[in-house]
Amino acid sequence: MSSEVALARPVVAITGASSGIGAAFARKLAPGHDFILIARRRDRLEQLASELSAESGSRAELLQADLSQESDLAEAAATLEANERLALLVNNAGFGTTDLFWEASLESQEKMHRLHVMATMRLSYGALRGMVARDKGAIINVSSVAAFVRAPGSASYCATKSWMAVFSEAIHLELRSIGSKVYVQALCPGYTYSEFHETLGVDRNKLAPSPLWMTAEQVVDASLRGFRRQQFLVIPGWHYRLVTSVLSKIPAGWRMALASAVTRRQGPAQAAQ
Repeated sequence: MSSEVALARPVVAITGASSGIGAAFARKLAPGHDFILIARRRDRLEQLASELSAESGSRAELLQADLSQESDLAEAAATLEANERLALLVNNAGFGTTDLFWEASLESQEKMHRLHVMATMRLSYGALRGMVARDKGAIINVSSVAAFVRAPGSASYCATKSWMAVFSEAIHLELRSIGSKVYVQALCPGYTYSEFHETLGVDRNKLAPSPLWMTAEQVVDASLRGFRRQQFLVIPGWHYRLVTSVLSKIPAGWRMALASAVTRRQGPAQAAQ
């Protein structure tokens, strides 16, 4: 084995790596890791890779990809399956909409399901093929508090984020059933400062009071603390843990009445995320 291979660092693959939570994961994990950075914006990936290299000596393979497209997704999945140093996959790529389901474009709804569901499934499959065989590695699936909270204006978002949380739990149980050391985490952040809401064109100040907002760095710190404890479900912020705990226990009728009350006060676009 060459000295270069012997000294090669474990690889972290991150989707949606060009900004927000994805970029924060890269910066936090740069000491001691190399990367496969996946996003649609090549220039942003190059900028991040240059930063990681300068500050931590990290090497990054860049994949400019729209994971809602079959050809790009197939290439990314094959890249992960072939990488023998892959230690962590962060399925972070995602987006939301604010229109009522039947008023939204069908294209946007299908794209969301392809990205949140099919891409998460395909990339997880590719990563786990090698991780389980090596008996080491981890996957962090970035779901959302929306997995527990349903609201008008975000039907597909809530549904697909719920799927991500349930999928993560099921894979976690399968890995435990065979005694595998591979670990899966469902990360469920609430309101997070990123480009997410800017892309939606939603005014953050109308969504929630400032104490409810967290930075991408705070979300990633919570995820990595849970990672060290092998914690399956991570919900950053005590207020979000309280809300999801209550909502998961009250009858569905009460939960829907509460969501309707919030929607009447804020409007669908404000209650969506």
